[in-house]
Amino acid sequence: MAPSTSTDLRAAFARRLSDMYGGEVPAYTTLVEVAHEVNGEVLEREGSAAERLGSIDRVTAERHGAIRVGSPTELEQVGRIFAAMGMHPVGCYDLRDAEPAPLPVVSTAFRPVDPAELARNPFRVFTSVLVPEDRRFFAADLQRRVQRFLAARTLFPPELLELADRAVAEGGLADDDAARFLDLATAAFALSPEPIDQFWYDELARVSGVAADIAGVTSTHVNHLTPRVLDIDLLYRRMQDRGVEMIDEIQGPPRWPGPDVLLRQTSFRALAEPRPMRSASGAVVPGELRVRFGEVEARGIALTPAGRDVVDALPPDAAAWAAALPSTEAGLADAGLAWFSASVAPAADDLRQAGERPPASPSALVDAGWVRLDPVVYEDFLPRSAAGIFRSNLADDGSRDAAEAGVERDGAWLAGALGREVHDPMDLYAGQVERSWAAARSALGVAS
Repeated sequence: MAPSTSTDLRAAFARRLSDMYGGEVPAYTTLVEVAHEVNGEVLEREGSAAERLGSIDRVTAERHGAIRVGSPTELEQVGRIFAAMGMHPVGCYDLRDAEPAPLPVVSTAFRPVDPAELARNPFRVFTSVLVPEDRRFFAADLQRRVQRFLAARTLFPPELLELADRAVAEGGLADDDAARFLDLATAAFALSPEPIDQFWYDELARVSGVAADIAGVTSTHVNHLTPRVLDIDLLYRRMQDRGVEMIDEIQGPPRWPGPDVLLRQTSFRALAEPRPMRSASGAVVPGELRVRFGEVEARGIALTPAGRDVVDALPPDAAAWAAALPSTEAGLADAGLAWFSASVAPAADDLRQAGERPPASPSALVDAGWVRLDPVVYEDFLPRSAAGIFRSNLADDGSRDAAEAGVERDGAWLAGALGREVHDPMDLYAGQVERSWAAARSALGVAS
C-alpha cells in the first residue's frame, strides 16, 4: 500500500531522497555504509547505553537534508511541501554574521515538532533562503538582476503544491495521489541537467559560492544529506582510511569527558561534479562544480538557555568544557543546564508496596527514586557549525562589504514569508519537559 499519512509521506520521501542522492553522489553511499558499520560497533560495545539518545532503529533511519531557495515565494512553497510531511519550521539561523565565513542566507529547519513523530521518523531539512537585499553582499544592480532571475524560474510544479495543500487539508493522500506527490517532490530536488550560464554563475560566485548555488541555476537540489552516527570521531578516521578526503575538523562541541551535548558534524569535501556550462558565445561546453558534499552528525543532549549561555562562551577545547560543566547527566540536570524528560520510575511500585508516599518536589521525586529522568535529544542546529561546514566546502570566502548596512531578517520575517509559525526550539524542549512532568505527577497522584 502506498503511503498516505504525513508520517508515511515523510518516511518514504526520506528514503527516496537518500536513494536518489546516493546515485548522484556515490561517496554518500560510502558515508552511510561507514555510519552503519560504526553504529553496529558502538551498539555491540556499549549495549543499551548506546541507545540512550534514541533507538538504533531511529538512529539508522535518521537523516537531515539541506536545500537552498532564492526568494520568499520559493520559501513559502517549500514550506507547503514539507507541511504535507508533518514537518514544521523550527528556529531562525542567520548565517550572514556567522563565523568563520558569513554567508548571504537566513535559514530555518523543517522537522516534526511532536516527540512521538520524531521517534517515528526524525527527517529534517535545513533550508536556507538568499538575502539579495543585503548590501553587504549585493550591490543594488546585482540585487535587481538576482531577483529578476529568481522570479523567472519555477522550482515546484503547481501539481506538487496542489497535492501538498490537499494532504494538509485532508490529513493525508489516497494511494495514487501519495505516489504522485512523492514522485514530484523527489524530482524537484534532483540535480538538473540544464546548462548553467557560466558568466552569471561566476559573477555570483565572487559574492559567495552559496549565492551562486542558489541563484546561478534554474533549479534547486539537495546540497547534502546527513546520516547520524554514534561515534563521529571513529567515523572520521574510518572515512579517511577509505581514502575519502574529509574537511579539516569536526564542527561543534569537542569530544570531552562528559555526556554528548548539542550537535557535532563533519563532512567529506565537495567533489567535482560534471555540469554543462553555457559560455559567453552561447556554446554548451563541459564543466564542473564543487558544491555538494556528504555530511554526518552525532546528536547529544539538548541544553537549556542557561546551558547554552555557558557553552557558547567556551572555546572548542575539552579541558575548558570539563572545567565549566558537570561531567554527568545528573550534574547537568541538577544545575539546570540540560533538558531531561520525566517518567515514573520502575522502582515506584516497590516504594508504594513498602508504604512510602511520593514527595511533592521534583528533585525529591528524583532523589527518592519515584521519577526517572531521560535526556532530551537535541533536534536542531548550530549556526557556527553550519557556517563552518559550508565554508569548508567552498572554494573561497567570497566578498562582503562590512561598511554597508544589512537588512533585518529574523524569525518574524521568516514566519511572514512562510505564512506559518516558526517554532522556537527552546519552547519546544520546555513544553516537552513540562508535559512529561505533568504526566508523571498525575500518575503518582502528586499535586502540581
